[in-house]
Amino acid sequence: MALKSSNASTAAPKKIVLAYSGGLDTSVILPWLRDRYPGVKLVAFAAELGQGDELAGIKKKALASGADEVVVKDLRKEFAEEYCFPLLRAHAIYETDYLLGTSIARPIIAKHQVLVAHETGADAVSHGATGKGNDQVRFELTYMALDPKLKIIAPWKDPSFELTSREAAIDYAKQHKVPIEQSKKKIYSRDRNLWHISHEGAEIEDPAQEPNWKNCLVMSVPVERAPAKPQNVEITFDQGVPTKIDGKKYAPHMLIAKLNEVGGKHAVGQTVLTENRLVGMKSRGVYETPGGTILYEAHKALEQLCLERDTYHYKQQVALRYAELAYYGQWFHPLREAMQAFVDETNKVVSGKVTVKLYKGRALAIGATSPKSLYDLDLASFAMDGYDVTAARGFIDLFGLPMTVRGMKHKPKV
Repeated sequence: MALKSSNASTAAPKKIVLAYSGGLDTSVILPWLRDRYPGVKLVAFAAELGQGDELAGIKKKALASGADEVVVKDLRKEFAEEYCFPLLRAHAIYETDYLLGTSIARPIIAKHQVLVAHETGADAVSHGATGKGNDQVRFELTYMALDPKLKIIAPWKDPSFELTSREAAIDYAKQHKVPIEQSKKKIYSRDRNLWHISHEGAEIEDPAQEPNWKNCLVMSVPVERAPAKPQNVEITFDQGVPTKIDGKKYAPHMLIAKLNEVGGKHAVGQTVLTENRLVGMKSRGVYETPGGTILYEAHKALEQLCLERDTYHYKQQVALRYAELAYYGQWFHPLREAMQAFVDETNKVVSGKVTVKLYKGRALAIGATSPKSLYDLDLASFAMDGYDVTAARGFIDLFGLPMTVRGMKHKPKV
């Protein structure tokens, strides 16, 4: 069977659903799409994922920028339950430090963009991701997975798209009277949601420079301004899902928001990362993930307490591949879904309470209890009562037999 994609068609789209954030890129893309495809209908779709006040006046702004329709969906609960928490249970981290805040947001936006296209009768979807970044892949793989028939409009990859820099986009916005907040002096590119906020551009692009923390940080304070007194928080988990803070139950998205508030006050979750993008080059960014960092630390402590050794070690290997799949935009890939089944099975025993100390940028699990704990205090102690020490001798002899044979045959130098 021949694979036929609607994107191979040269026919102009009749109606486009644009993933609209109200930021610089998507704001200038609305009028550009209208110029590029005369007569096209434009639907601006905005997803509420916990951006704070960024969506204030979003409908008015989208209409002023050229949209015919505006659809706004509050997806915070779904985002927390079906994206952030599965990621947490996997304990997925990309390249040691990145908790995948932008990566995990793109699939849910693109999924609902496809749904809005179905609801509004649109034949195309569009995004404002550049041809250099990861987000273009994350958006487009989701479109392809969920509805391959939709035409994909990617302005930054269109040869006629002349807005090839932030500066050019700002000039274009002024010419078309598009309301924007960015200026050429303050030109950080930011992406914020319930899980994190990322910062790119300006001095951050130079790996030799320290970021300007005063201008950069949004969700947290510089570590120098964090309180001199530590604060403990207790997180309760049920089968790998966080449910309570200090004994009080929260809805999933509200739990993350509360931990963002607490963690941000203590400068928790700040990362400067030079990462390997999927498309090949390296990029440097500043990430703030205060609530997520607390949850990862607490979840790690419970897994260490409750998971059997071989399962835990194998799960760590799975987490690396899972993180790659999430980072690469393959959230709806069958391998990620199969891995999720393994992750969720292992997390059936990850229930209990963890106390995390927050202090000067650090979140440290200092105590954990669980009804599923595999920790045996008598076995762990130095006391030998009830433990057959003679069994250890035979175990070591057999475990080390290959090394013993090699030592006898090869007579290695010492």
